Amino acid sequence: MPQLQLSHQQAVIRLRDIRAALEDLEKRDSLTADDEQQFDELTREFADVDDHRRQLERRSALERVRASTQATERRPAALSVERGTPVNSRDSYDLDPVLNPDSVEDRRFRNPWDLGEMRSFGRSPEDVGQELRARALCAVEKMAGANDRIRSGATQIIEAWDDKRGTIARMCLATSSPEYMRAWSKLARGKSHMVTPEEQQALERAMSLTDNAGGYLVPFQLDPTVIITSNGSINQIRQVARQVVATGDVWNGVSAGAVSWRWAAEGSEAGDNAPAFGQPSVPVYKADGFVPISIEAMDDADNVTTEVGKLLAFGKDTLEAAAFVTGSGSGQPTGIVTALTGTGSVVTSTTTDTFAAGDVYKVDTALPGRYRPNASWLANRGIYNAIRQFDANGGTNLWERIGADVPPMLLGRRALEAEDMDGTVNASQENYVAVYGDFDNYVIADRIGMSIEFLPHLVGANRRPTGQRGWYAWYRVGADSVNDGAFRMLNIT
Repeated sequence: MPQLQLSHQQAVIRLRDIRAALEDLEKRDSLTADDEQQFDELTREFADVDDHRRQLERRSALERVRASTQATERRPAALSVERGTPVNSRDSYDLDPVLNPDSVEDRRFRNPWDLGEMRSFGRSPEDVGQELRARALCAVEKMAGANDRIRSGATQIIEAWDDKRGTIARMCLATSSPEYMRAWSKLARGKSHMVTPEEQQALERAMSLTDNAGGYLVPFQLDPTVIITSNGSINQIRQVARQVVATGDVWNGVSAGAVSWRWAAEGSEAGDNAPAFGQPSVPVYKADGFVPISIEAMDDADNVTTEVGKLLAFGKDTLEAAAFVTGSGSGQPTGIVTALTGTGSVVTSTTTDTFAAGDVYKVDTALPGRYRPNASWLANRGIYNAIRQFDANGGTNLWERIGADVPPMLLGRRALEAEDMDGTVNASQENYVAVYGDFDNYVIADRIGMSIEFLPHLVGANRRPTGQRGWYAWYRVGADSVNDGAFRMLNIT
């Protein structure tokens, strides 16, 4: 009987829940046939659980008698020690070994992925979500195939972005379990026939959490949308941009204008200083990728599962690096250059088609002071090298010497690289060579969860197998500037 596995504390809690449910039924004017059946089932369960509680208490009393008798026989009464009383639930070292085999939290999260022992009856969705988050955080610490950086990033995602119902926590628990990891590894290697019933159940549980048709979610610890979000990206825009997690097709934020403060005389009525609220939104778009692999390579590679995760992450990062700079915003993220083009944030060069040191200072001066302390530069490596050559004699415009082992800085601010920005100045056209500003106002919205589908055989032009297999993966992401005034973009024109 399942109730026999309950600890004493869990049995007491369950008895309280049953009593509350029975009292709720009793308050109704009339009971339906289903209500009558539920009343009878709860009454029988109460009797079983209560009997189990009594058995535990009898066993506990007997153990205390045995322990007391043995202690008295071994040493003088003056040296006998009474059992301690725990101060809180974590002082479990001296709890009764029968009534409290371990603390409730340790027992509940010994296997955080086992949601069968969760109680949801009579609990609010927020309360259930709180337990799901606690379980997910415990799972992050226990999940295999993750390093400290991934664990730290996953913890940050759950703590900062999970909603009150535990949506991200549920995904973490479903896709990080040992059963799901084993099942996904078998599918990734084309060995679906080896999936056990327990592993198949884990796959079905994870599939129920996604609105995608087909494919399987990548294990949480291998998911590029988790790894890259957690500061694992080589894309330098991600290192300074504001990264958020979207749970729908659009991320909606809140922006406010400056509050109108005043100097108030004593006893004077306060003015209406309420800011004007806006609601910037960042839509998310689908991106996909494909990884082919030969049957021989798959048979030889023991760590093919981890390697696929790395390949997907690298391809995702490369695709996004271009989109976050020049993305059109139509079917893909809006790049920072695209967002600023045609706005008041564009600063033109002093001399036509000429890039000079004065232009760097001009952009710095144009950026409002409130954004300057957290500002960074973004430009192509070729532009930075051009700036390095502005002063070859060590005058006032000297940036750094070739080979200097220092962090790349320009006018005391970080100098980030973006290969997709203009690297040379072409005459008679627009040359957006550098962006300067507070990138906390450029929002990247990630939809956590990458799906992947395994194709057992790839075919050639004649529709015959090529001896290759492949993985087709897809995910969603969006990006846009939510405050163009926080940036200035230099245009050499």
